[in-house]
Amino acid sequence: MVTRAALETPWLAPVVVAVVVAALVTGLLLRDRRGTTPVANTDDLRRVPALRAWRVRYRVLRVGLALAVAAAAVAAAVLAARPVTVQERTRELANRDIVLCLDVSGSMVEYDEQVVATFERLVEGFTGERVALSVFDSTSSTVFPLTDDYTLVTTQLRIAREAFAAPTSDTAQDLFRGTAGIEGQASLIGDGVASCTLLFDQHDADRSRSVVLATDNEVWGDPVYDLPAAADLAVSRGVVVHALYPADRSLGAAAPAALRVAAEGTGGTFAAAQDPDAVPAILARVQDSQLAAMQADPEQVVTDDGDAWVWLLYGAGLAVVLLAWRVRA
Repeated sequence: MVTRAALETPWLAPVVVAVVVAALVTGLLLRDRRGTTPVANTDDLRRVPALRAWRVRYRVLRVGLALAVAAAAVAAAVLAARPVTVQERTRELANRDIVLCLDVSGSMVEYDEQVVATFERLVEGFTGERVALSVFDSTSSTVFPLTDDYTLVTTQLRIAREAFAAPTSDTAQDLFRGTAGIEGQASLIGDGVASCTLLFDQHDADRSRSVVLATDNEVWGDPVYDLPAAADLAVSRGVVVHALYPADRSLGAAAPAALRVAAEGTGGTFAAAQDPDAVPAILARVQDSQLAAMQADPEQVVTDDGDAWVWLLYGAGLAVVLLAWRVRA
């Protein structure tokens, strides 16, 4: 990171100085035109000690006044030109796309909260990753699309975590809106995975694409995509699926086994949703899959840096007022 001082409008500084100098010169010329009144028999006064001391003080006051005016002029000129500090940062960005894909059927809400809470903490260390959040039950709803606006991401993840913690709240109802579009059906896992897979754009082949899927794979209904078909779709689009399942629940052996096969078939992993190390391990795996880091254009951060000049202007202005009063006195 390189830091330097600069002026936003440097041409204003000489303009302000020129105006001040012109005003002072005009004032001196007008004063000279008024002339002085000669007084006779005053030569001996120059030798009076008290008068000589007065003349010294007078000259010192005038010099001080001139310096104060000069300091005020310089401070005003710099402030008019707007002093700033420019920080140039060269960033190396990741080229990973990650979709957090959550089954929000009633049996999964508790586990979704744990997954989102962990993900929320890990996002703070992201640099360049694009993140999306999609939730599904019988139909899917995109909470937010792929973005590297981490302020938005952390805000939306916090809202989602609070919604999962209180599934009957208005916040939760807003989050779940659009996920129960097919009456009498729930947990259409294949359709949810397919929807999450389609959130990735296909324009940049250099970006890795990963889905972090939390589900118990208990299907209630007739999905358009079954899980193997959704996994095949993911593979065809270069998407890796990492599956999280609730290991502490009494599920039949077929559901976790099928989920493991589907995830590992895409090159992904399979872990327990309640394992606090599961999401960090998945993200470590995702980071290892990154093809190459992207060098971002240098980022310039410009901040105003005029505090010292403001204080100088205040001090010099006060000094001008006090010294001018003493000179006139």
